[in-house]
Amino acid sequence: MSKQFSVVSLFSGGGGLDLGFKAAGFNIIWAIDNNPNAVASYRRNVSADIICSDINDIDPISIPSADVVIGGPPCQSFSLAGKRQCDDKRGQLVWRYLEIIKTIAPGAFLFENVIGLLSAKSSNGTKILDELLHLFSEIGYQLSWQLINAADYGVPQLRKRVIIVGMKHHKFVFPEASFNSDGSDGKQKYISVKEAIGDLPPAGSAKQITDHDVPRMSELDKYIVNHVKPGGNYMDIPDEVPSARIRRLKKEGGHTTCYGRMLPDKPSYTINTFFNRPNVGCNIHYSEDRLITVREAMRLQTFPDDYVIVSTSKKDKNLIVGNAVPPLLAYKLAKQLYKTLSENSQNHVD
Repeated sequence: MSKQFSVVSLFSGGGGLDLGFKAAGFNIIWAIDNNPNAVASYRRNVSADIICSDINDIDPISIPSADVVIGGPPCQSFSLAGKRQCDDKRGQLVWRYLEIIKTIAPGAFLFENVIGLLSAKSSNGTKILDELLHLFSEIGYQLSWQLINAADYGVPQLRKRVIIVGMKHHKFVFPEASFNSDGSDGKQKYISVKEAIGDLPPAGSAKQITDHDVPRMSELDKYIVNHVKPGGNYMDIPDEVPSARIRRLKKEGGHTTCYGRMLPDKPSYTINTFFNRPNVGCNIHYSEDRLITVREAMRLQTFPDDYVIVSTSKKDKNLIVGNAVPPLLAYKLAKQLYKTLSENSQNHVD
């Protein structure tokens, strides 16, 4: 019988990363998040072994030892919308993640973060990524890192994230991408939005699938949505719309996904935590004059249909979905890590 490697999950959210690791055969023994609705959803869909707490209030020594630690520490400073600086190490959760790795000393860890990490800098001008890699290496890990596009692994979404994998006694090799934009070079063609959500019943018509209600929109938003064509954006919106932001975007350009409508035959752009708004990302349904539903966002994130969000807040539903690592991507990474750990278990599992 193959060994079941134990996992400690940090910054777990609703458990997108954890679902992938569970499906790959890992045993999650301990998890933590500070959002009560995310924790309730995690308990309902992933495991009861999660605590609701601020990770800064937890003594790292009290966290159980495990073969693997996983997690994506949030850092607003890394956002492409921000200044991409991270000045106070004590106040930033990436360093807390590092501290926990140092204390638990797992055989391996997986760290996930936004693309802004690539350009984020400390106040002294040092790149955060370089500093992280140096410090992880200093405590005994062989490191592999990659900027991954989730669409390359079968997720119907162009979602780029930085993944770092550290192993004590072996170097992780990332799984080969199996999808691309045109299906060339022996790969499969990207999964499209229509393939991902086209079989769902009409929004609001079926109660057997949760969180598939027609999103509320203001009259202005309805007017805007009606004018944006598939693949289009704010450039399709009539000039008479009373919005200084739209006028500025039309004049200055950039932010090309704002007020965007999805194309049916392409993957979606990144599903963020504001998919209930037309002005932050490409969130308009490809054929209906409405924003995508929570369930459609979950499909694009590859959450299973039997995943039920437990939340007293609509905002937190969006946060749980938009912040998640797509479970399918998590599974592909976890499967490769499980294989590597299994092949080298005599050498590197403490």
